[in-house]
Amino acid sequence: MSKVVLNVTMSLDGFMAGPDISVEHPMGRGGLRLHEWILNTSTSDVDATVAQEVTASTGAVVLGRRTFDVGVDVWQDTPYPVPCFVLTHNTRNRRVMKSGTFTFVTGGVKEALQQAKAVADGKDVLLMGADNAQQALSAGLLDEINLQIAPVLMGDGRRLFEHLGTERIELERTRILASPHVTHLRFHVADDQNTSAGAAPVQGLDG
Repeated sequence: MSKVVLNVTMSLDGFMAGPDISVEHPMGRGGLRLHEWILNTSTSDVDATVAQEVTASTGAVVLGRRTFDVGVDVWQDTPYPVPCFVLTHNTRNRRVMKSGTFTFVTGGVKEALQQAKAVADGKDVLLMGADNAQQALSAGLLDEINLQIAPVLMGDGRRLFEHLGTERIELERTRILASPHVTHLRFHVADDQNTSAGAAPVQGLDG
């Protein structure tokens, strides 16, 4: 059965991107520093293994419209070679790329995740974008968080965990790995909070 997984790199002070995200600066100003563990040619064996695991386990992707807008020209393809579902307010035709297809969904996070699970062939559905992650986590739709902590203090930018309300969310840490560039953490979201079967539809269109 497909899991819904958030895989993201975050600074030590909680930012997943720098300020002023745009087509010119897809990760915000200074945000590429967070992904040095992937971009650096001296990537460690630990980092390479984690990156390969994510690619191999991903069967579909759900991302927000803003993530699509700032990323598609950088990727020149889908971010992973699988079907991708883009949350948006406006109906658009599917966009076929070299390695997969972008399908645009107007019905919210829950609908997009349902469509993604239907084509993921039992593999993980990877969730991209802070807004989508916050909506899915609050609604009990997220099963696992793979979090890379970069050894940097950004000071400003796009925070990953905001707008979650006041209810405490319990996580179980299931793995920790370290490299010279980043610390890899994996968390399971407590089952009693994962209520995706009965969760109401939520909107997360701009992450």
